[in-house]
Order: sequence, then C-alpha cells, then structure tokens
Amino acid sequence: MMANAETRESWLRGTHQEIPAVHRAVLHSFEMAEQDLSRWCGELSLGEWNLRPGGVADVAFHVRHIARSVDRLLTYAEGGSLNQEQTAKLKTEGAEGIAIDKELAELRSALENAAQRVRALIGEDLEAPRVVGRERLPTSLGGLLVHVAEHTQRHVGQAITTAKLVRAARVG
Repeated sequence: MMANAETRESWLRGTHQEIPAVHRAVLHSFEMAEQDLSRWCGELSLGEWNLRPGGVADVAFHVRHIARSVDRLLTYAEGGSLNQEQTAKLKTEGAEGIAIDKELAELRSALENAAQRVRALIGEDLEAPRVVGRERLPTSLGGLLVHVAEHTQRHVGQAITTAKLVRAARVG
C-alpha cells in the first residue's frame, strides 16, 4: 500500500528541492519535529505534560529545549555568541510547564524563525570554522547545521517516548 504525499514524512514529499541538501535536511527536521510533537504530545493534559516517569525529563522540557537550543545553535552557526536573553532562557528550560498551547506556539515560532535563518545560510561555506560555547569549541558551519537537525530529532524522540510512558501509566 502506497502512502499519499500528505502522509509521507516531509523529507519524502519532494519539498524544498531548490535548497541545498544539508539545509533541506535541517528544514525537514524542523517540519517533522513540529508535526510529531503536535501529534504525539499535543493531547496530553497539563499534569501529563509535566510528568517525569521514572525520573526522566518531562515533555515540557523537551519542547522548550528544542525551541531554545535551535536558536542557540543557529546563533553559533551564524558566527555569533549567545546574548543575555538566550542564556536566561537556557536556565528556565527545566521549569514546570504552565500552558501547553503556549509552549507549542513557542516551538512553532522558533522553528519558523529557524527555517528563515537556515535559508539565509545558503551559499555559505559549510567548511567555514565556527565555535560553540564559552570554551569556543571548534566546529564548522556544516557541522552545526547537521547537529541542529540531529539534536532536534533526538529530543523529539525523547519527548514522544515520555508521552507514551505517560499514556501507558494512564491506562495501566
């Protein structure tokens, strides 16, 4: 049975063909993150959103972390350093979620903004040196773009797994 174009993952829909492969993969990662988190986590209650089964990070953390880490990683990709607002937000990622719709809206907004920033990097040398963090750890523009995609998906998977554990506890 063949899936129609709307049910395929975004990277299999033939979208963004005008964009170089690395940048396109990042955009697809963002699209899949928003879709998967809305699908698997959007129906949780606020209590479930903040639940930490077995002590793992709650869904609220992962959603906030994705939105904010994408911003931080792209700041480094653009050759910048973190500002005070980014540093302050980093310290609040573990706080208890208070409004699921607001946190999903923050995620959507962050991913839309991030997609524009990734597009602005088209044509830049992927081997261009970049540094990360206070220690100014060495990497490259391409390394950061690949990392932002894989880091996003890593946390999507953790959020979905946590949501599944929370749902299982609801039934069991």
